[in-house]
Amino acid sequence: MTDPREELTSSDKKREELIGKVLATNDLLQYQDGTVASRMIVFKKAGTITLFAFDAGEGLSEHSAPYDAILTVTDGEADVTIEGEPFTVRAGEMIILPANRPHGVQAKKRFKMTLTMIRE
Repeated sequence: MTDPREELTSSDKKREELIGKVLATNDLLQYQDGTVASRMIVFKKAGTITLFAFDAGEGLSEHSAPYDAILTVTDGEADVTIEGEPFTVRAGEMIILPANRPHGVQAKKRFKMTLTMIRE
């Protein structure tokens, strides 16, 4: 009989290795000069959890998504816009990005965030 774990991709295996452990969120993804780095932690039919590390001045251009998302800042500070309305979010704060409403993210300085997307 084949072990179902053998059929997992390397990304799936890396995500599975995180289960049942105490994790330091900011240690799971490192900053990279001049870019936005990301690491998907959970990928399920019901939703996803992805970590992001933004270098200063980097961002995600305005876009919309068909699902609500919760942006939680774990380090640093960023500007978020939702339908053109500006917000500043800092470590320990979160903001809900509503479905089908344009939003964008811009790092004021290096910052890390967790993005939790809930699908309907």
